[in-house]
Amino acid sequence: MKIIIAGAGAVGTHLAKLLSSEKQDIILMDDDEERLSTIDSNFDLMTVTASPTSIDGLKDAKVKYADLFVAVTPDESRNMTACMLANNLGAQKTVARIDNYEYLLPKNREFFQKLGVNSLIYPEMLAAQEIVSSIRMSWVRQWWEFCNGALILIGTKMREKAEILDIPLHKLGGPTLPYHIVAIKRGNETLIPRGDDSIRLHDIVYFTTTRKYVPYIRKIVGKEDYPDVRNVMIMGGSRIAVRTAQNVPDYMTVKIIENDLNRCNRLTELLDDRTMIINGDGRDMTLLVEEGIKNTEAFVALTGSSETNILACLAAKRMGVRKTVAEVENIDYISMAESLDIGTIINKKMIAASHIYQMMLDADVSNVKCLTVANADVAEFTVKAGTKITKHPVKHLGLPKGVTIGGLIRNGEGVVVMGDTQILPGDHVVVFCTNMMIKKIEHFFN
Repeated sequence: MKIIIAGAGAVGTHLAKLLSSEKQDIILMDDDEERLSTIDSNFDLMTVTASPTSIDGLKDAKVKYADLFVAVTPDESRNMTACMLANNLGAQKTVARIDNYEYLLPKNREFFQKLGVNSLIYPEMLAAQEIVSSIRMSWVRQWWEFCNGALILIGTKMREKAEILDIPLHKLGGPTLPYHIVAIKRGNETLIPRGDDSIRLHDIVYFTTTRKYVPYIRKIVGKEDYPDVRNVMIMGGSRIAVRTAQNVPDYMTVKIIENDLNRCNRLTELLDDRTMIINGDGRDMTLLVEEGIKNTEAFVALTGSSETNILACLAAKRMGVRKTVAEVENIDYISMAESLDIGTIINKKMIAASHIYQMMLDADVSNVKCLTVANADVAEFTVKAGTKITKHPVKHLGLPKGVTIGGLIRNGEGVVVMGDTQILPGDHVVVFCTNMMIKKIEHFFN
């Protein structure tokens, strides 16, 4: 595919690096030559120094041959304009990064499509949705639902109380096992486990299961004593914080601690009475104690500084908070943050890149999720009649190394997939892939 990415900021650069490793034909556009010069020499992609809203610049980038045009500059209106121009000049599909939630409403989406903007992506909203999913349960690192919760992916860290430590997986149960262990994150390595592998202390283990068996998973990982999340404290009043507060379940109470008084005033306008806004420094331990951090089940650090967020989560852990979430936008810090055991890590660049990556696929993919700390992704495919995936039982499909089928949804019911499972047309199949291998397995679904 020929893909043009307009904007060499954090999201655009990460996406360009990701796709260039897949041997896609990538052009990265930006009007800042210095930004582009640091990228050009290290990655297999072309750069064009031009404004994405310049018609001549778009023509220089050969936009009329583009299969996908992605505008991810920090300026929303610039992104929209660039997509409209690119579409008019011949780009097959356009995606614009936005900051306005109203644009995502169905009535507005159709309007933008008529203008030539095929898809809209709001990274802050996507990040907020990930945070809300992860704080629903204090014992879970990652929680994703497929087909309205018919199948659930749970990522959780193994502590001393886990019942399944050091037992080969084939001895944990047979075909009736109500879960599938799709991956294990051990140190800096992500494993797709086989029957003779076993789970070790401090592994992050990813399970697929159905809602009925979530309490059973909680029991075998030894986390029945973890409290349910009722009180949430957020450090930093960013746009992600606003969207998080707006999307938490009604039974949760939220406090946002923000240092900037003007921002606090703005937050009171944006949020309802369920959310308490506190003007103060979230790094002040005395303030946190006064505001009840010791009775808080979830602490979320969303300042503009990755370092501050990591340290704040470490401090919250020491004060007894079981569930912590840190926004870590510096990708180089993610493995360090994970080694410090700070809880769930959110990176909106990686989340946004996964959603854009989904648009490149030819197969019918309704969901692509990025497992931030595992260098892996989960994709939900809809199975068509006559495709390769339906020809043999799962164990005889010849799936490449680094790929496993975690489960499927059939007629609205979640099914844990085993080796003898036969996939049928109409099934929704959840596939776990390491290192962005989704493109390499889509031929099974075409």
